[in-house]
Amino acid sequence: MRKATITRSTAETAIEVSVNLDGTGRYDNQTGVGFFDHMLDQLSRHSLIDMTIRAKGDLHIDDHHTVEDTGIALGQALVAALGDKKGINRYGHFALAMDDTQVRTALDLSARPYLVWNMEFPREKIGTFDTELVREFFQALSTHGGITLHVDLAYGLNAHHIAEAAFKSVARALRMAVETDPRMAEALPSTKGKL
Repeated sequence: MRKATITRSTAETAIEVSVNLDGTGRYDNQTGVGFFDHMLDQLSRHSLIDMTIRAKGDLHIDDHHTVEDTGIALGQALVAALGDKKGINRYGHFALAMDDTQVRTALDLSARPYLVWNMEFPREKIGTFDTELVREFFQALSTHGGITLHVDLAYGLNAHHIAEAAFKSVARALRMAVETDPRMAEALPSTKGKL
């Protein structure tokens, strides 16, 4: 089983993330940020990666440190769970429609982090959640997960739908990328011999 637990502690946050790449999308995410928990639940359910996340952060300041540091820890947990990456598909892509919105994701578990973010939100807030934190989360996930991650908003009107479609689209692409290819179970999906 490809599992990992990462603990991250700073002056701003204390976070523990556990993942099982071969799960069924079970989740138990508690960060103290309600909308963010809802998004993490979508990420788990649609990637089929079991996730348990506990985060305590300086929410009296704002949600930024908690969201960013959760992305860091989750990225590190994905790297640890993937191990040497033998047999994985490596690449994933998904175009996800949600009501008025479509978000397209393409990603590569390349160990070369790079985020391309073509997303605009019609509002600065979803409830009390800053929409700019969606990008902060995926920037941290990409950087610390070694993921080349491209996320594009094709169109959308509702800020909640746009954020949720992004998390679900990334989840579905991630599901494709971490799954094993039975034809290449013992091989790296690279001509370099290393990922």
